Amino acid sequence: MVEAMANRAAPPLPVSEEERSVLRSWTRAGTTEQRQALRARIVLRAAEGRSHTAIAGELGCSIQTVLLWRQRFRAAGLSGLADAPHPGRPATYDSGFRQQLIATTLTQPADATHWSTRRLAKAVGASRTTVARIWKAERLKPHRVETFKFSRDPELGPKVVDIVGLYLHPPDGAIVLCVDEKTQIQALERTQPMLPLRPGQVERRSHDYKRNGTLSLYAALELSSGEVTGKTTARHRAKEFLGFMRLLVRRYPTGELHVVLDNSSTHKTPAVERWLRRHKRVHFHFTPTSASWMNQVETWFSVLQRQALERGSFEGVRALGARIDRYIRDWDEHATPFVWVKTADEILAKAVRKPQDHSGTDH
Repeated sequence: MVEAMANRAAPPLPVSEEERSVLRSWTRAGTTEQRQALRARIVLRAAEGRSHTAIAGELGCSIQTVLLWRQRFRAAGLSGLADAPHPGRPATYDSGFRQQLIATTLTQPADATHWSTRRLAKAVGASRTTVARIWKAERLKPHRVETFKFSRDPELGPKVVDIVGLYLHPPDGAIVLCVDEKTQIQALERTQPMLPLRPGQVERRSHDYKRNGTLSLYAALELSSGEVTGKTTARHRAKEFLGFMRLLVRRYPTGELHVVLDNSSTHKTPAVERWLRRHKRVHFHFTPTSASWMNQVETWFSVLQRQALERGSFEGVRALGARIDRYIRDWDEHATPFVWVKTADEILAKAVRKPQDHSGTDH
């Protein structure tokens, strides 16, 4: 029947001039969702008297789609081209079933490390969509796992107190800098140009890429202003680190410099120690081992990665370095400091692993 209707000559669909103007604006506007633009094109061509088959072939859709939106427009005009509301149906499962499903989710299945929607739906006698809906409402994510690590640094307490003290109560007249290096930044070049974001379509990029080398970035985040000093290098040795420290001393020629940095071996070489002895106004403050997250420049590295590097395509390390330099300049024009809110006591309450009670263990 559909085939017969498709081949039959269709009379032009009645469309007023005002409706034609609105439909044309939908097809031309860059903000129109693709499905809405398709419906507008179907109606405009139907108004010209084209057959259903011709319209479907030209627009790359099915004949049923052409018939559907032609009929919707005939019945309700422009409003008929909108998606119909989906009120849904009443809940099928009671609160008791819901609690049972949640309790089962918190257990480990016999044949796997965690539940999937398919496995749990079969176990409790529900659909996968029901399981997924309850998991979403209860913020249950069995498929995800995160890691944690307790610092074994014997000077954990003093180091945390020292760094948090710098963040919350910096010395009068001193400059506090959070310094670290982001190593092995790859200059990845996508094999095809990026396909841009459009209404109803996310940005897309090719899966494959070409590796065009790597570089390292040394960065110093000024605590009080949020401004960043950066320098890209081909390698990350003590030599490059010392070169960056000399750059910081030139940028901040007066006052004490308190530098927060991690326990990398390149920060503690004899050459670095000799340089520190010659520069008495520079003071190093090392984060505890396994606690480099206390260095605020790590937060800035995360912002840099998301906003400037992750979606980039670079034909070489020179282009990558230029992109990083440009981002730092733009950042400094509107820089605002990060706000540290945790006290040393709050951090140590979570960072120090409490001894387990084995008094009830059988021997």
